Amino acid sequence: MRRTNLPAELNVFVGRAAEQDRVTRLLEASRLVTVVGVGGVGKTRLALRAAGAVEKRYADGVWLADLSVLPDPELVAFALVEALGLTDHTMRTPAETLTDHLAERRLLLVVDGFEHLVEECAPLVRQLLAHAPGLTVLAVGRRPLRVDGEAVFTLAPMDEDDAEALFVQRAEASAGPGPAVGSVRELCRRLDGIPLALELAAARMPLLTVEQMLRRLGDRFRLLTDGARGALPRHQTLRTAIGWSHELCTPEERLLWARLSVFAGPFDLEAVEYVCAGRELPPERVMDVLGGLLAQSLVAREDTVAGPRYRILDTVSDYGAEWLAALGDTERMRRRHRDWYMGLATWCELEWFSPRQAEVAACLEASLPNLRAALELCLEQPDEAHLAQHLAGTLWFAWVGCGRLAEGRHWLDRALALDSEHDDARLKALWVVGYVTILQGDATAAVAALHECRERARSVGNPLAEAYATHRMGCLALLSDDMPRAEELIGRALATYRELGELNSNVLMGQVELAMARVFQGDLAGGVALCVEVREICEERGERWTKAYALYVLAYAAWAGGDHREARTLLTECVGINHTFHDLVGLVLAIELLALVTASEGDPTEAAVLQGAALPVWDSVGLQLFGSGHFNGARALCAAEAGELLGAERYQASVREGQGLSLDAAVDRALSVRRNRAARGAGPRAPRPFRTAYPENAEARRLPHW
Repeated sequence: MRRTNLPAELNVFVGRAAEQDRVTRLLEASRLVTVVGVGGVGKTRLALRAAGAVEKRYADGVWLADLSVLPDPELVAFALVEALGLTDHTMRTPAETLTDHLAERRLLLVVDGFEHLVEECAPLVRQLLAHAPGLTVLAVGRRPLRVDGEAVFTLAPMDEDDAEALFVQRAEASAGPGPAVGSVRELCRRLDGIPLALELAAARMPLLTVEQMLRRLGDRFRLLTDGARGALPRHQTLRTAIGWSHELCTPEERLLWARLSVFAGPFDLEAVEYVCAGRELPPERVMDVLGGLLAQSLVAREDTVAGPRYRILDTVSDYGAEWLAALGDTERMRRRHRDWYMGLATWCELEWFSPRQAEVAACLEASLPNLRAALELCLEQPDEAHLAQHLAGTLWFAWVGCGRLAEGRHWLDRALALDSEHDDARLKALWVVGYVTILQGDATAAVAALHECRERARSVGNPLAEAYATHRMGCLALLSDDMPRAEELIGRALATYRELGELNSNVLMGQVELAMARVFQGDLAGGVALCVEVREICEERGERWTKAYALYVLAYAAWAGGDHREARTLLTECVGINHTFHDLVGLVLAIELLALVTASEGDPTEAAVLQGAALPVWDSVGLQLFGSGHFNGARALCAAEAGELLGAERYQASVREGQGLSLDAAVDRALSVRRNRAARGAGPRAPRPFRTAYPENAEARRLPHW
């Protein structure tokens, strides 16, 4: 298993052998190494190359966090959490999540593009290094972090031999063999050996000869130095090279370059056509003009799980942003960018309830930097609070269905802190934040948000919003072991949904939650009937996220009836779906039920390993939230069965083995175990509700009257 998120194949790397060796040696001596240098000098490429070379030193891998596209300083810790592949459903801050995760691990964290966030990044890095003795940080930026113990490596431009090799390689890729060696060396000297400047020049080889480039650069340099002697500062040399590339672009290319600067992170062609097209740049011309910028290395293409995406380099984007500001068009373009991503969020919400659910999840991941930028713009404008609330609420499936509860709450809390006269947007944000806080285990915040939602909905006559608030209060009752109340509230909400014709993933999830409430009260047949219907609708609509929860209930019913083969088949699909969507709540419940099925099949050792594998997931989900006797029933029954057969010592050893598995390894383990042994004893067992796994007099945690 590859314990890294570094690019599988870095761009062809030319030269820099001595610099790479120096960085790798610094990583041996210091736990914080920062590579600094002017823009375009190749800092990121060198750092990634060095990190890949030392990957074997770190038992828990090498991980890259790109901070360059973050619009909000408060998102630094969120970005590191995401880079490490963590999902946290608790009320811990992202910084606490990072500290807990890294405390016992040995890994290298590459933090790239932090210079605009140094005031937030430096204290966080200091905190992580202090509490995680196995952590090493390789930072990449235009200035140091200035943290105690930091080893700073200043990356100089390439020497003449490496610069020439890079230019020739890139030129041949653009126009085939041919540039004269002497002229190339002179051009590399004039460009100060800065890799980005060299690559931009090489991309011009199909149009200009090296001699023509030298003449044009000479004219520009004379203008900048006003004929005075002496070399230009290196940052000015790069700016000159970028400006020269800008001059050589067509008017349409320059306009698109400027407008592309409003994007944060990767973007697709459809987004460019909507955001950047206009009277001066017709939509039908956008693809060809973008292709021109791509051919000149001003824009890069990258393949993602959501399909091809494009990215404009930070230094190039900064130059374009200056031109956009000079045109007086920045705010209009930012609004067009926001409008596109609000539309994309709306499309994703609708398509979440469709066969394209996995595609939506992939699109969301690729679009997240731009969605953040859109949210930030909404929050900047006092008269657009309703847009912030609408967008944060529309993205409920991202926060709940794709494992981003903490970030979702960050945006929802900020949006709801603003006054808005648009009730519908606020009502949706309220029930969504109620949903998020329930799953985080923050019952107080959930009740407050849902109470406000219900009261506002009644006052403005919005029965749908009131139904969502009632539904989520029922969900809170379910997770608080108050099954009769959960059944009553969720049932009431479902009746309203039916009356209003509402049908989506949330509605079907309500039906599954109602099934759970009935099963936990001993009505196995009633719960199964509800989940069979949900499964049929999900298969008809192509919905998978809610289907996984229906499969969980059906698997429990199969296990309770002694059909362990069917239970395993259902849970295997359930685990796969939950892992795809990073839904840790569903995943941990499914793994624990699978462990119980495995114990019932006669393999207590493997059952204990699966139980152990679930424990780190519970740390992320939050044991406090699921301190429920009902939801802990599978774990308690499995521990009793496996512990009795193995004995305390062997049982704990197997649990510890499972605890050592990564999340991916735990899922692989769960999916690879396909045993179909008959249950011990003859014939199927009578149903055994989970409620038998905890004391009969366990009192439900009481909630405020609803």
